[in-house]
Amino acid sequence: MDVLQGRFVIFDLDGVLVDSQAVVERHWRRWARRHDLDPEHVLAVAHGRRTVDAIRTLAPALDAAREVERMVASSGHDTDGLEAIRGAAALVKAVPDGRWGIATSGTRTTAENRLRHTGFPIPRVLITAEDVRAGKPDPEVYRRAADALGMAPADGIVIEDTPAGIEAAHAAGMHAVAVSTTYERTELTVADAVVDGPWALRLEPRGTAIVLSRDER
Repeated sequence: MDVLQGRFVIFDLDGVLVDSQAVVERHWRRWARRHDLDPEHVLAVAHGRRTVDAIRTLAPALDAAREVERMVASSGHDTDGLEAIRGAAALVKAVPDGRWGIATSGTRTTAENRLRHTGFPIPRVLITAEDVRAGKPDPEVYRRAADALGMAPADGIVIEDTPAGIEAAHAAGMHAVAVSTTYERTELTVADAVVDGPWALRLEPRGTAIVLSRDER
């Protein structure tokens, strides 16, 4: 990636702005053990997807809505090990007001708790699991974010950390930059560019445009 240019930026939350991997994996492993499932397989399915979609895939016989309630009640308020990812706050601060949002597979309760705990502002545009009929890799979450900003999807740059999220961004007609904070770089090659993390990106507003480039410092 030399330069990507758009008019707005949509961030995924977990793995992009907030390092929640310890929390996410702790609670999914507990859930897997409770239902006699392989924790590694559960994590491979769950990362980047709505909890309800992961549960429907992994254990279709369970009451998915009830399982989601239990998961949110425990993991949604767990802040042990939760922290902002290096460089993420600087990226958010660099975007002009009204030109960015967050689109996450997590619930609103979980998202707001994690943003507050790590010191990020809660954006006007925050699209969560409850706001869509279908979760990532379906593009609905990113299309809704663009609509809420009053922007055309083609003018958007998405920053993601999972294959499902990259697929969703591209299906919505947006550029997708991947950070390899959750998956190996080799698993993210469908993105328009892959970097190690938010710290490796520079974001600059230029008139009506937002320019994203590698930060080699």
